[in-house]
Amino acid sequence: MIFELFEDTVKMVFIVFCLHVVFRSYVRLRQPAWSMVLEKRRLAILLALVFAVLAIKVTEDVLGGESGPIDKAILVFIHDHVPTAWTAAFKAITLSGSASVLVPAIATVTVILLFRQHRQEAFLLAASALIGSGLVYVVKAGVGRSRPALWPSEWYAGSSFPSGHTLVVAATAAAGVLAMMRLRPASGTWAIGAALAWTVLVALSRLVLGVHWPTDVLAAACIGAAIPLVLSLALAFWQSGSKRSTL
Repeated sequence: MIFELFEDTVKMVFIVFCLHVVFRSYVRLRQPAWSMVLEKRRLAILLALVFAVLAIKVTEDVLGGESGPIDKAILVFIHDHVPTAWTAAFKAITLSGSASVLVPAIATVTVILLFRQHRQEAFLLAASALIGSGLVYVVKAGVGRSRPALWPSEWYAGSSFPSGHTLVVAATAAAGVLAMMRLRPASGTWAIGAALAWTVLVALSRLVLGVHWPTDVLAAACIGAAIPLVLSLALAFWQSGSKRSTL
């Protein structure tokens, strides 16, 4: 198992490297106006590629049935080691990723950003949440994975893969980080910490409550985090192209 994990890691690193090289070559040959953005946003591009490749790999393993044993082992371990007294706290945490909380919260923040003339940040936040929500339904319908039934748990409609709560929270949190780093660069460190903590806790809550497999939340976190990264990069490349065309 360790060798297979190492082999898969090497393959994914190689794929990310190749994709990055191909994209850089495309920019140099076809879109020279993007060169400055490419250099400034190199980390964002690499992160987007890593998240995308990892999400695809996890999805492939799920569809092929390869993740079943490790999924079950991790879920049983969490169930055996997390005290029952903590269940109420994790239910409250998982509620923070529900539509009843996220929709009014995102709508309020979006309106505030628009009122303060931060249109790009408002777009990034709202679009990330909307795209994430849409992807949840599309992927769930396509994969059709059964939810865990290892112990009695609260019933949820829909298939298990990916975790909708985790995906939308990851998308919202990552969009929030990007918006904060644009508006208040000095707040980047604590914003990243808060986003990671929120995403990890919501993902863990779905496992503690027994309503998702570990690969459900892992793929969801990767997909969700990739969405605002791709959107922010698309905005940056579009703006650089627009500026060049007006010169």
